[in-house]
Amino acid sequence: MEFRYLGHSGLKISEITYGNWLTHGSQVENDVATQCVRAALDAGITTYDTADAYANTQAETVLGEALRGERRESLEIFTKVYWPTGPRGHNDSGLSRKHIMESINGSLTRLGTDYVDLYQAHRYDTETPLEETMQAFADVVRSGKAHYIGVSEWTADQIRAGAAMARELGFPLISSQPQYSMLWRVIEDEVVPTCAELGLSQIVWSPIAQGVLSGKYLPGQAPPAGSRATDEKGGADMIKRFMDDDVLTRVQDLKPVAESLDLTMAQLAVAWVLQNDNVAAALVGASRPEQVAENVAAAGVRIPEEAMTRIDEVLGDLPVRDTGKTAENAPTTRPS
Repeated sequence: MEFRYLGHSGLKISEITYGNWLTHGSQVENDVATQCVRAALDAGITTYDTADAYANTQAETVLGEALRGERRESLEIFTKVYWPTGPRGHNDSGLSRKHIMESINGSLTRLGTDYVDLYQAHRYDTETPLEETMQAFADVVRSGKAHYIGVSEWTADQIRAGAAMARELGFPLISSQPQYSMLWRVIEDEVVPTCAELGLSQIVWSPIAQGVLSGKYLPGQAPPAGSRATDEKGGADMIKRFMDDDVLTRVQDLKPVAESLDLTMAQLAVAWVLQNDNVAAALVGASRPEQVAENVAAAGVRIPEEAMTRIDEVLGDLPVRDTGKTAENAPTTRPS
């Protein structure tokens, strides 16, 4: 395993980070989820990312139980706050002081820990003053319940405003968690340069584009049984934007690039996002323990410049690069 600093902090994290979105507490049984976490630990992954909203808090509980007995100081545990939890009452979402303070306590209880290493604003809250949100995060840090604060799917302007206010309150924002892959590059023109300037780095989710970049989905053919594209609990909705024959055909054309580097398609996809100097970690999930071992093999891989160029040539104008997609996909009102 390789390790990278998270933003301009002294915190090092494993460049392959294990995330349990869409799996723990929902898609896979708890015993399989625990096996996947154990496989991650065996592979040298020290960093684990979850959120209170995943499976309506159950993902945190499953992760906490899977990590029980491990030396806490040897792990980096991340969680998030924003999306609705519990009975989805009028204060059960957003980034108000009330919801942040109640949510961090619930997350710590479920995770079985006294603190998280990184607490992240899962989206930007348009209905709460930024000052209120940042003051609450400052108090979470000062209380020792989180060591660092990050954001997820914030625009460049939101990151800039949040980072400035955080500095005034005596703590830095150190990370951004956006979607990023060969097929989804919307952060490259604005978010990445802004974060590089301000001292934040990226922890990117969906580096394999919901599994599409693994090459297992073939143009003109039905998705394999049991794959994410057939999952009615949420996976199928997330992947449908990539389930287009043109996309799937060009992904198949990447196979010679992967083979020339002695990588699987999934490993090529994970290694590709890690070539970006502003990326600290690629978030990977798993529904089977063997998937963890495959993804970890992408750690430390350097893709030659000619191969990076060939990837761009194969994909052409297919990748989504519109910087406005971050704002377009963000909630405009607090969800309930």
